[in-house]
Amino acid sequence: MGSNVSTQENILQPNYIKFFEQGILKRIITESEKHEGSKVEVITTASQIPELVGEEYKKAFNQLNVTHINVLDIRTREDAANKEYLRRIREADVVMFSGGDQLRLSAIFGGTEFLQILKQRYQKENFVIAGTSAGAAAASAHMIYRGSSNEALIKGHVQITAGLGFIDSVFVDTHFVQRGRIGRLLYAVASNPGILGIGLGEDAGLLITEGSMMEAIGSGLIILVDGRHMVETNIYDVEMGAPVSIENLKVHVMSIFDKYDLKQHKLLIKKVVKVEEGVFIKAGDSDLKQ
Repeated sequence: MGSNVSTQENILQPNYIKFFEQGILKRIITESEKHEGSKVEVITTASQIPELVGEEYKKAFNQLNVTHINVLDIRTREDAANKEYLRRIREADVVMFSGGDQLRLSAIFGGTEFLQILKQRYQKENFVIAGTSAGAAAASAHMIYRGSSNEALIKGHVQITAGLGFIDSVFVDTHFVQRGRIGRLLYAVASNPGILGIGLGEDAGLLITEGSMMEAIGSGLIILVDGRHMVETNIYDVEMGAPVSIENLKVHVMSIFDKYDLKQHKLLIKKVVKVEEGVFIKAGDSDLKQ
């Protein structure tokens, strides 16, 4: 079965290479069956600066001694049907979706053979799909693609559409803390209480294995919003443009090495985390179930 890594990061931030050497990008390579020998394909479709983004990812992977790195510069649905690109994703060990506009990802890849191949490989093979920013937001079956933070609890101001569908029953929102997006995640969950809301802070990631077990990676904050026990909301009664009220949403906070079981809806907190020279190394043996 495949692994899906959803991350939030800024590719042009200072110390970008150092961060990934010690954190999320290294974990992506570790999860791949061939490790440093993996064939990596970076998909820059979401970005408005695909050449720059592609080169930055090449440099980052090179710093981790990964040399088989290529960029799939797919900008149209016609590009997505390119036979050479289809061959390359069939042979890849890791596929990385860059940041940008997640609506470009769903509009360009939705219903294509390209996406079908990725889903089949994720479900049946030891295959890693990773996404950052828009690439993370688009990974789920349901995707938030619009809604400013100051308007997010106003009916009609959060827009939701179908994502790429690698993960079921979750929303993923990124730049969560930095851009104050708690409101739009709460709104999305209130409108679909059976879907878990996931908010990724900066330098935060989730490793999802078997489509159901999530592990927090990176040093940042992850918020989970569970609407299954919501008591009441007026979202279906108020007029468009009116404020929305919600009662009894459940919130979890995850940090590095914590795990959450999507099937059992249980959080496993790692009580002891070993730190060496400011770098999180591994979790301890003592766990707390909630």
